[in-house]
Amino acid sequence: MTPGALHGVLVPLTTPFDAVTGDVAPVELRALARELLARGVDGLVVAGTTGEGPLLDDGERTHLVEWLREVVPEDRWLIAGTGAESTRATVRATELAGAAGADAVLVRPPAYFGGALSPAALADHYVRVADASPVPVLVYNIPKHTHVLLHESVLRALAEHERVIGFKDSSGDLKVLAGYRAAAPRLKALVGSGALFYPALELGADGGVLAVAAFAAERCVALYRAFRAADRRAAGAEQERLTPLARAIVGELGIPGVKAALDLVGLPGGPVRPPLAALDERHRSRVAALLADAGLRAAA
Repeated sequence: MTPGALHGVLVPLTTPFDAVTGDVAPVELRALARELLARGVDGLVVAGTTGEGPLLDDGERTHLVEWLREVVPEDRWLIAGTGAESTRATVRATELAGAAGADAVLVRPPAYFGGALSPAALADHYVRVADASPVPVLVYNIPKHTHVLLHESVLRALAEHERVIGFKDSSGDLKVLAGYRAAAPRLKALVGSGALFYPALELGADGGVLAVAAFAAERCVALYRAFRAADRRAAGAEQERLTPLARAIVGELGIPGVKAALDLVGLPGGPVRPPLAALDERHRSRVAALLADAGLRAAA
């Protein structure tokens, strides 16, 4: 059973690690999930970019889904990142996620040989994954990290596949988002940039998978609800508060910045997994100042 229509605010969950062993910390993971769900988000995404997915092993990714399935209710989405470098490995990761209880999977394109893959080859990759998937599939465009910008023709080729339900665009370019929507109007459109949430909704996006929502969930939910209520002024005001957080903490400081922000607002953040490195005190102070400016109470 899957939740209702895919829309609203989804949080790409960070992965808490034990500070001593470096292992995934399931108690902190579930505590973070419960808190974010209580703040009104429509779903969680695990093992994605913000969740340090490429730094997790197969067993860890499967356990993340299993642990979170215990706390995510049936009316909220639990989505797992399953992108890998081969079609075979992506299919296997997708099957494991479905068996563990994921409602859907988020699939980035292969990156290592990305420069050698034509749009047709990438479309074939996604078709094969979707054909084999036990759960709905979301296409994930994140050129910042994969260095692969999915062409509109890839979305067009997947537009009517019964297992493909949507896409997440993290290009940071509204023209790309608009192009994908035009190429595949049936698919649910999710934006991956918190700095563009409001304008993306104006363009017809159904929601967002927003790293800024990890530590500013109420702001993101308020923006979405104001937009749905046709209160453009309130939605715009919330976007003005979110934009500096999304650009500086998420865009510039990345996962270490997001985890530092979580710590500072009293939620489980904790260490990143090497080779990522924690913020130094100067950057941590900058995060604290940004949170204070946005009206988010920092922990003592």
